[in-house]
Amino acid sequence: MTNDKLTWLRKNLFITWYNSLLTVVCLVLLFWVVRGVLTWATTQAQWAVIQVNLRLFLVGRFPQTLYWRTWIVLAIASTLGAITGGVFFGKQQLTKRRITLFAFIIGVLLVVLPLDFASRLCLLLIAVLLFVGFWVGEKFTKVLTPWLSLLWLLSFLIILWLIGGGFGLQPVSTNLWNGLLLTLLMAAVSIVLSFPIGVLLALGRTSNLPVVRWFSILYIEIVRGVPLIGILFLAQVMLPLFLSGDVRLDRVLRAIAGLVLFSAAYMAENVRGGLQSIPRGQIEAAKALGLNTPLVVILIVLPQALRSVIPAIVGQFIGLFKDTSLLSLVGLVELTGIARSILAQPQFLGRYAEVYLFIGLIYWIFCYSMSLASRRLERQLNH
Repeated sequence: MTNDKLTWLRKNLFITWYNSLLTVVCLVLLFWVVRGVLTWATTQAQWAVIQVNLRLFLVGRFPQTLYWRTWIVLAIASTLGAITGGVFFGKQQLTKRRITLFAFIIGVLLVVLPLDFASRLCLLLIAVLLFVGFWVGEKFTKVLTPWLSLLWLLSFLIILWLIGGGFGLQPVSTNLWNGLLLTLLMAAVSIVLSFPIGVLLALGRTSNLPVVRWFSILYIEIVRGVPLIGILFLAQVMLPLFLSGDVRLDRVLRAIAGLVLFSAAYMAENVRGGLQSIPRGQIEAAKALGLNTPLVVILIVLPQALRSVIPAIVGQFIGLFKDTSLLSLVGLVELTGIARSILAQPQFLGRYAEVYLFIGLIYWIFCYSMSLASRRLERQLNH
């Protein structure tokens, strides 16, 4: 151990006698907790509940004969995600260490996951697409950057077509969209729709038109004063009462409407904070150059405002992703709902710890990935 590390330990952990005692007590407590968790995980936990029900966790009751659609969806999303990462984080070169780590993780997944030969082959192909996609995004940044938004929009429509069917494909009822598949779909659609609505509400709240301003204020304050579960119940139970008997909105659409309406109100306040951080002098200077109000907002105000509130916006996205777990209370079998179904299986009664630890790990992976991407994007834009 170097002298710098020893100095840091003495200064931060052992500077006084009571500081040293507290450090030792914390280390003993940490060792006791870690040992207990490892002992339980290796000798008492029944991880077979995860292995046997892995497909239920991921895609629920989606027809097994149509799994090829989910693999194509995963390949499209992975490739575009890798290309986007290569475009925005192109300076993060594919070093030998990163390639080795990536190959090691894929190898572990291929060995550990209880997949058949075809599924292992698909996972290996997706890993190759991830590597190629990042390399392509890194090499052709200038060419791909203007087309990224259009590519994501087109891929989103293709993904919905593959999952739902129609137009030549066998339709799949939304009742069969379960597990992680439904969670990701609901979160992605809600994020895509709530962001522009939130921006419009934020602009409306700062508008000089009284009607627009007061409508935005009333909407934001009313929705923020109601819990999300209340809005979801209203969307699932009350909304059909206001429609004619011939019109029956799908449960998934009603749930998306509730999530979008709720998230847009909070998104508006996050964006409004960024709008208020823009100096008034920039707006006056832009108008002095001859720009009208829409151009000032689109070219001057919004880019700076959104960049300054990236952490708050991503935090809202993360919260929305986790809030999808409430959909199990209104009859939708997403990731948390499918867990309750698995825990009802006679051979796995009482295996709450294993199931909910696995679900928590899935939520943490996606939430931490969004947080990591937002931090890197923030650093990239600051440069």
